Amino acid sequence: MEKEVIHISEAEAIGDFKSLLARVKDGWEAVIETNGRVVAVITPATQRPGRLLSHSLGLADAHGCPATLDGKFSSDLEQVINSHREPLTPPSWE
Repeated sequence: MEKEVIHISEAEAIGDFKSLLARVKDGWEAVIETNGRVVAVITPATQRPGRLLSHSLGLADAHGCPATLDGKFSSDLEQVINSHREPLTPPSWE
């Protein structure tokens, strides 16, 4: 099945973004153009499969993490997340 594609001007996309987004959610791809030049392509997000908790716990165990599913599990998990945070460095736009 061929993907349905919408070609739309930047002004039209801005004017009715809600409707455009609804069509993208329905599986359409939106090509936004200005003066005949493509400036953006919006595609539906692909669903990434999740990970089972048992798999996550196996990975934690393999890496020597002492977390267990007890009353302090959420605080242990928060500690792990906070210990691996990296600062967001957004790209510089010219």
